[in-house]
Amino acid sequence: MLASVMVLNTMAQSGTNSPYSQYGLGTQADQATGFSRGMDGLGIAYRDGGQLNFKNPASYSAMDSLTFVFDVGMSGQLTNFEENGKRINAKNANIEYAVAGFRAFKHVGMSFGILPFTNVGYNYSSTSKVGDINATTYTNTYKGSGGLHQAYLGIGWEPFKGVSLGVNGSYLWGSYNRSIVNSYSDEYVNTLSKYYSAEVANYKLDAGLQFSFNFSKKTNLTIGLTYGLGHNLGADPECRVISRNSQTAVSDTALYVLKDGLKVPTTLGAGLMLNLKGKLRVGADYTLQKWAEVGFPQYGVVDNKPSYQIKENYFKDRHKVTIGGEYCRKQDSRKFLDKVRYRVGASYATPYLYINGADGPKELSVSAGFGIPIVNAWNNRSTLNISGQWVRLDAPGLLKENTFRINVGITFNEKWFSKWKVE
Repeated sequence: MLASVMVLNTMAQSGTNSPYSQYGLGTQADQATGFSRGMDGLGIAYRDGGQLNFKNPASYSAMDSLTFVFDVGMSGQLTNFEENGKRINAKNANIEYAVAGFRAFKHVGMSFGILPFTNVGYNYSSTSKVGDINATTYTNTYKGSGGLHQAYLGIGWEPFKGVSLGVNGSYLWGSYNRSIVNSYSDEYVNTLSKYYSAEVANYKLDAGLQFSFNFSKKTNLTIGLTYGLGHNLGADPECRVISRNSQTAVSDTALYVLKDGLKVPTTLGAGLMLNLKGKLRVGADYTLQKWAEVGFPQYGVVDNKPSYQIKENYFKDRHKVTIGGEYCRKQDSRKFLDKVRYRVGASYATPYLYINGADGPKELSVSAGFGIPIVNAWNNRSTLNISGQWVRLDAPGLLKENTFRINVGITFNEKWFSKWKVE
């Protein structure tokens, strides 16, 4: 597969320890705020004036006119890797996001924030013999770090009752550095090492729609649609190949640069959410990322000559389905337990990587969590969101990953725009 994992970092700050982050732009970040993570990322049709939902910018139009919402989240995770009967654990922690929002005008809400887009972070090696009899061994060491970040500004507008639309404009930036360093136990053998890097500074554009249908005063159905623009990132990825003779200390370096070699895919999403009497919300999301139309730079040999060029069919389309729900007995109650929100969710995503000519890992995850009200003398609208999530990446013959993640988010809901009344 990837090779037997012999060395792996036990702590990382990139948001991942996964060897799968060596492919493409890295592992995709879970772009969801605290309330949504309790439902395993559900959110395309979620609409609530007290929560920020950047999964669909149309939801900003539901923002409460009296409040300013600020939401920050972090996570810690423990991952178990398994391959060829070998197991190893790794852990990491990361600040996930910081977002804010407010109502700008009647029926118009705005949001802004920063969040991860992809993560790269791995360090492992493999050792094998050269031939069946020769005592010489060779070791390949694989390392990677970096990732892309996203800062966005969004607006949501409800031009007609029950119909909302919105857009997020984002600045996408970051870099990745990957290396495959080759070494031999016999110092007289030439080594060949490859170093990959890229710098990204570009835009990202996402749009959304929501349609709400009221069946009664407290029961409604919301349909959500989202669209993410696929486009070139204007980045020039590099590949540096170094051949070195350990005996003579002579090295030869070849640099390959590929102009405009990175791209993000078109993304389509649809969701449903039923709100029953303001107590129970249940819903489902479907997301399609059209990775099959995206190639990726790869070093190889073509016609007996070294080559660094875009490889087509590097990815395949990714389909993801999420179901989940939220229950709150009585949101406006004075009793603490009545105001707690209970959340649960599950999702399944098809493989989108090709690894050694076969499908990469599929993803299965489940989560559960709570929205705990923060009550004090001046505020009873803020929420502490805590959830636990289990994620499994699995494919026949490939490395298996089981990750247990704790997500913690705090939604500060302050009455900044309420008017004071003097008697």
